[in-house]
Amino acid sequence: MSYYIAPRFLDKIAVHITKNFLNLPGVRVPLILGIHGRKGEGKTFQCELAFEKMGVEVTLISGGELESPDAGDPARLIRLRYRETAELIKVRGKMCVLMINDLDAGAGRFDEGTQYTVNTQLVNATLMNIADNPTDVQLPGSYDANPIRRVPIIVTGNDFSTLYAPLIRDGRMEKFYWEPDRDDKIGIVGGIFAPDGLSNRDIEQLVDTFPNQSIDFFSALRSRIYDEQIRNFIHQIGYERISLRVVNSVEGPPEFKKPDFTLSHLIESGHFMVGEQKRVENSQLVDEYNRLNRGRRNYQPASSVVETPTPQPSTNGSRQQSTLNTHVSLETQEQIRQILSQGLKVTFEHVDERRFRTGAWQSCGTIHIDAESDAISTLESHLTEYSGEYVRLVGIDPKAKRRVVETIIQRPTSRN
Repeated sequence: MSYYIAPRFLDKIAVHITKNFLNLPGVRVPLILGIHGRKGEGKTFQCELAFEKMGVEVTLISGGELESPDAGDPARLIRLRYRETAELIKVRGKMCVLMINDLDAGAGRFDEGTQYTVNTQLVNATLMNIADNPTDVQLPGSYDANPIRRVPIIVTGNDFSTLYAPLIRDGRMEKFYWEPDRDDKIGIVGGIFAPDGLSNRDIEQLVDTFPNQSIDFFSALRSRIYDEQIRNFIHQIGYERISLRVVNSVEGPPEFKKPDFTLSHLIESGHFMVGEQKRVENSQLVDEYNRLNRGRRNYQPASSVVETPTPQPSTNGSRQQSTLNTHVSLETQEQIRQILSQGLKVTFEHVDERRFRTGAWQSCGTIHIDAESDAISTLESHLTEYSGEYVRLVGIDPKAKRRVVETIIQRPTSRN
């Protein structure tokens, strides 16, 4: 296939790699290029195309390799791959880069449910150390006084705000937000459907029909068109014999005719895929299940329930504002109400006095809450359970998957 490389993307990759191989006196060149953006926009694939065009060799690390049951292994892996890549540059005499895919998935902290481990700290510290000293990267337990070649590092991810802030600061990491515009999408989608005979006008109309979909959507759409022929093939062979026919068959691999790649058929299949996406977004069954589980955890037998007095009317005839709980102040209730009215979700975290100094907050065990009554009743139980600790209210934007509000609502009483 004649794949399309976005000019902006190729330019950014080429400048970063080349700049790291040049000796620019008095210029501090960031070692890391962070490419971030929405899911499914082809960040990794565009990198691969750019590397192939430039003749650059790549050493890959996956975000899934940045955690291990043995503390220190991921940090050692990064140092080892970096040194191996530096040796490749020396031996082969060509540009080589170290690429870490989905760095935020392996080293980021998305919400209170993400555990911040020793390995996460060491990975962040290791990348910071390499960015500051790119020619002096040592393996644990050994020391080599000879400087090594500088190796540019390229990392991809969706949300770099989840990473350790000093790692992504300017000077260590240069950021590039990748969001293909209409022309980029037309070029990339045209490359995906190049063997199928679609005209440029068809490609433009297909892209304009689904303007909010990522690049991966169109790749999956092309794959889905083949489902009809594969389904017919399975029906002809039979469900009982399909395994023998496809795996280690003496008849050779099956051949398929070219599917129907007309624009109308593509749009019809695309709308079906969009419908499946909306069903996933609208179901949100996990919230329902967790709300039920939370209700079971908070259930108390009737004999242990303490009744809260009903507020009485004031003497001037105006009814006093009712509070859902005596432990939650009116100010906190109003703050919860304002957070929820903005479409945000609420959760709670706690920490004892010793860990408060290091900022090691822990989740109270609740999911993101979107109902005021649930939030206030849940907060009441947490204030009772963690009465001797700090408790804070966290407002989370579910779309951007980031924290918007963090407010401490309980502080432990001083012990003299």
